[in-house]
Amino acid sequence: MTAGPISLIVIGIVALLLFGPKKLPELGRAMGSTLREFKTATKGLADDDDDDVKKVDPPKSDVK
Repeated sequence: MTAGPISLIVIGIVALLLFGPKKLPELGRAMGSTLREFKTATKGLADDDDDDVKKVDPPKSDVK
């Protein structure tokens, strides 16, 4: 289910009414910085998981 252009316009109008024209740019910047910080944090977690997998030795077989 995708949002059509009409629903995006309605969401924009509601946000404008709720927060006002002076507050919207600040909210946008805050949202952008929050998403950027979240992205870098999750990338760090994924990199840590990859490192942990590489550090584990493969199982050794006693069968000869």
